[in-house]
Amino acid sequence: MPVKSNNIRALKILNRLKKEYPTVKTALIHETPFQLLIATILSAQCTDARVNIITKSLFKKYKKPQDYLDVSSKELEKDIFSAGFYKQKAKSIRGCCKVLIDKYHGKVPADFDELLLLPGVGRKTASVVSGNAFGVPAIAVDTHVKRLSNLMGFTKESDPEKIESDLKKIFPEKDWIKLSHWIISHGRKICVARKPKCHQCVVGDLCPSFNPALK
Repeated sequence: MPVKSNNIRALKILNRLKKEYPTVKTALIHETPFQLLIATILSAQCTDARVNIITKSLFKKYKKPQDYLDVSSKELEKDIFSAGFYKQKAKSIRGCCKVLIDKYHGKVPADFDELLLLPGVGRKTASVVSGNAFGVPAIAVDTHVKRLSNLMGFTKESDPEKIESDLKKIFPEKDWIKLSHWIISHGRKICVARKPKCHQCVVGDLCPSFNPALK
C-alpha cells in the first residue's frame, strides 16, 4: 500500500479510537512526577493493576527520593517484591533516586534526554514521564503499542525505538502523548492478544490483519 494512503488510513483509525476512548490517561495512579517515575519503573513486565496495589502503600512510606536511600536494599526489595524482578527494580530505583538528589536537587527532570540518563529509565519510561507528567510530546511503546502497531500496519518493525520513530512520522505531534493510551485501551478491551474480538472492532475494516484487501 502506498505510504500516503497508508497514512490516511492510520489517521482514520486514530479518529475512531479517539471517539471510542474519549477520556484516556495513564492507568498508573500517581500524584507527582516522582511517583509516576517510580510506578513506571515498577511496571516493567508487570501489570499496571499490580503496580497500583504496590504503590498504594509504597507511596505512603516513601515520599521523596531520599526515603528510598534511607532503607536497606532488602527492605525496599520486600516492599516491591510482588512487582517481579524486585532486586533489579530496587537497584534501579535507588540508583535513580541518588542521581535525582545529586544532580537535580531531588526533582524529576522534564527533559526526555535527561530522563534517559537516570538508572532504570529506558525510552518507554522516559516517554511516559515526560508526556504524562510534563506534557512533553512523546510516544511510549509498550507491548500493546508494539503489537497493535504491527497488526494495524503502522509499522513493520519489532524494535520499540524504530516503532516509535515510525509512529511519529504518521501521527500529529499533538496526539503523541495520548496515542499510546488509545492503542493500549483498544488492546485491553478489543484487540486482546490471545483472542482478538475483530468482529466487535470499530477499526476492523481499516485493519489489514482483519481486512486482507488492505495488505
